[in-house]
Amino acid sequence: MNFIELHNICKTYTMGDIQVPVLKGVSASIAAGECVALVGASGSGKTTLMNILGCLDHPTEGEYWLDGEEVSQFSPDRRALVRNHKLGFVFQNFNLLARTSALENVAMPLSYTSENLSDRQARRRAREMLCRVGLADRLEHEPSQLSGGQQQRVAIARALINRPPVLFADEPTGNLDSHTSAEILQMFRQLNREDGITVILVTHDADVARWADRRIRIHDGLIVEGEAATSGPGGPNEGGRP
Repeated sequence: MNFIELHNICKTYTMGDIQVPVLKGVSASIAAGECVALVGASGSGKTTLMNILGCLDHPTEGEYWLDGEEVSQFSPDRRALVRNHKLGFVFQNFNLLARTSALENVAMPLSYTSENLSDRQARRRAREMLCRVGLADRLEHEPSQLSGGQQQRVAIARALINRPPVLFADEPTGNLDSHTSAEILQMFRQLNREDGITVILVTHDADVARWADRRIRIHDGLIVEGEAATSGPGGPNEGGRP
């Protein structure tokens, strides 16, 4: 079985007496270690599908298998446990705490785990993650003292702190210039190649999607195609990987 399996996923929202179908029978699979772009315009159902994949919401119908577990109808508390142990999230707006150092921002999710790490252990792991993303010299800097690209690197380190096998990146370069965007996307590729992390890039941008090995395109609540990504500058074929 693939690490992620979706079988006929439907999601309908109720607005008063009106039923609004957003996902209309989505089926897809993602293997462990893949780098996939989930592509769709605003209103396509892309965000709803990401929320289901990320265990932030549950489908109205269908099955969602994640790492061998059928998680579609888990309670909110059980979904939170799955997120905490298996999923990392990086967002467009960084979502860092102001007036809080990079080290403390990265260590924060460890407060909600069952590992019961000491403060010293948590800080050591956070330091390791920040070194991993190239910010060894920015540990005590607050977000306002960091560039946009550095803030996104802090957000990536925070997403990795619980060592999740899956990393979601929701429009991760939306607030960055083209040069910094390429650096951040290269980092996702590196994490995918070197650490074996399954990376799911959620985007409307064709240039971002080119960095993935495969695209899953959603339109009007349905998967309309799945295709190998074509190589762009610094994209998937760089470094010899098909």
